[in-house]
Amino acid sequence: MRTKSYSDLRRNLAATLDSVTADHEPVIITRDRGKPAAVLMSLEDFASYEETRYLLRSPENADRLIEAVSALEAGAGREEQLEE
Repeated sequence: MRTKSYSDLRRNLAATLDSVTADHEPVIITRDRGKPAAVLMSLEDFASYEETRYLLRSPENADRLIEAVSALEAGAGREEQLEE
C-alpha cells in the first residue's frame, strides 16, 4: 500500500484519484502533528470491502464461506450453467 502526505495529496489529487481507481491500490494519507492517518480507496473497492465485512459478520456464515473456499481449492467444486 502506498503512502502520501496530506500536502502531496493536495498537489496531486487528480492523479492520485486516477491511480487509486485504475490500480485498485489504496493510499494511506499521513498528517502532521500526530493526527490520525486516513485511507483513500476507490468506491468499487470500498463496496467490495463492505460486502465482505457484511458476509463475515455472522460467525456461522463466515465458517460456511471458509469451508466453501477450502472445498473449491481442494477441487471439490463443479461447474453448472445458469438459466437466464
